[in-house]
Amino acid sequence: MKRKFLIVAGLFISGLNPLWATSSQKITSNSRILRESHNNQIHKKQGILYELNAPEDLSLPTRSREVLVKSFKNVSLDQIENILINNNRRIKIYLERINQAKSILKSSLSAWYPTLNLTANGMPQYFESNIYNESSIIKDTSSKQWSSSISAQIQWDLINPARVPEISSARDSFEKAKNSYSIILRDLKQEAKKRFFNLQKANEEIKVANKSIESSTLGLRDAEIRFDSGIGTKLEVLEAKTQLARDQQLLNIKLGDQKIGQRSLAEILNFPEDVTPLIDSKTKIIGVWDLSLEDSIIAAYNSREELNSILLDISINNSNANAALAAGQPKLSIVNTTTSTFAQGELNKNSPNTDNKSSSFSNTIGLNATWFIFDGGNSKSLYNYNKSKAQEAKLDFAVRRSQIRREVEEIFFKLESAKLNISAAYTEVLSARESLRLAKLRYKSGITTQREVVNNQRDLTDSEVRYIISVTSYNTLLADLSRQTGIDNIQPCDIKVNQKNQKNAASRSNLSESNLIPLCQL
Repeated sequence: MKRKFLIVAGLFISGLNPLWATSSQKITSNSRILRESHNNQIHKKQGILYELNAPEDLSLPTRSREVLVKSFKNVSLDQIENILINNNRRIKIYLERINQAKSILKSSLSAWYPTLNLTANGMPQYFESNIYNESSIIKDTSSKQWSSSISAQIQWDLINPARVPEISSARDSFEKAKNSYSIILRDLKQEAKKRFFNLQKANEEIKVANKSIESSTLGLRDAEIRFDSGIGTKLEVLEAKTQLARDQQLLNIKLGDQKIGQRSLAEILNFPEDVTPLIDSKTKIIGVWDLSLEDSIIAAYNSREELNSILLDISINNSNANAALAAGQPKLSIVNTTTSTFAQGELNKNSPNTDNKSSSFSNTIGLNATWFIFDGGNSKSLYNYNKSKAQEAKLDFAVRRSQIRREVEEIFFKLESAKLNISAAYTEVLSARESLRLAKLRYKSGITTQREVVNNQRDLTDSEVRYIISVTSYNTLLADLSRQTGIDNIQPCDIKVNQKNQKNAASRSNLSESNLIPLCQL
């Protein structure tokens, strides 16, 4: 009869909420999908990954040779994402947070299962005593006994108002942890690309500075030869030296920027302290954004985990509010207690028989109910607090949605401006090169002075630096737009450029189409 009652109660409870039968499988499935997704991201692109040595090592370097750069590693833009996912510890931290949220969810799901408690008194225990009485009526007694007792209690909550909202809150927290992982992964990929582009820019600016130094050195040599020959003046030699010193200063600044960029990239990729990344690729346009502003905004709305996290916050706060109210509602449990005892010996006998054995067995089953009728308004106050938090999250959702649109529009417009700036900077470089060539010819012919050559040399250096900066800014904005929209809609430059976008950009900037140079032809 008792067995039938337990079976019926189990079926009744499992039928109250299908979550009891399916949630564990869902959690395991979600965890497996997330783990496979993470592994696929690591191996999505072929490339050499730099494995960290002993990531769990908590020791710090104590000698200078341990932090001295001993080796260099070439890194390409295609390898950035793979190395980042494989090495970055912040990503691993968020993966651990996912595991923590999963453990909490499994812990909350245990409320659907019965609990079993075992209690043992003496495993075994020996009791011995002697009682002496001066009265002749009551005789002296003794006790000698081995005994053991074990009790098992099974408790199953039939009605627990806090169970469902607590599980719902834990499930939403688990989903929010996965969203946080996706957010930090996108942010780190964006930041890694920015640092890569900045290091690339520093490398190109060093090349420009070296070319400028070579040109200024030749100019100084020509000015000294002309001065020694009596053709030139001392002023021309001083102007050439001034330009050479300026170019040397530019080189020194860019060398410092290169070192800073290398260590910055090494930090986000979590390279060992004695390894410095190197970049062989040149600064060039990585592609074009072939998606309209309106489609970009819609894509941002659909793919931003920040909005999903806010919706989960609303659900979590509502679940916490219901759990707070559940503290003042009745709770009903079925309890079955089984106790078994065994004893060998006798108590309070004139001459205890240690071979005497006795045992007992008892089983009790019943229903326990608890109900906190009055808690001083604690549950109601917590309910109002969590409902207010849910309302706050709703307002935050509207604010964040407006911010996303503003961010996408701002980056999109900056990208169009950067596109025009590249064309203008490229034209400036061509003009400056031709101007410098003509100035040198005029100087050799004696038509002009060294001042014109120096000015044109400085203009060429500045225009080349501005071109590199404009390309770097354009590539960075492309990475920003890809992060904001959640899609990689960057079309490579080996395809035909969308001329329609360039025409629209020209009309918005009051420029003629003839003033625009196709980006992929620069």
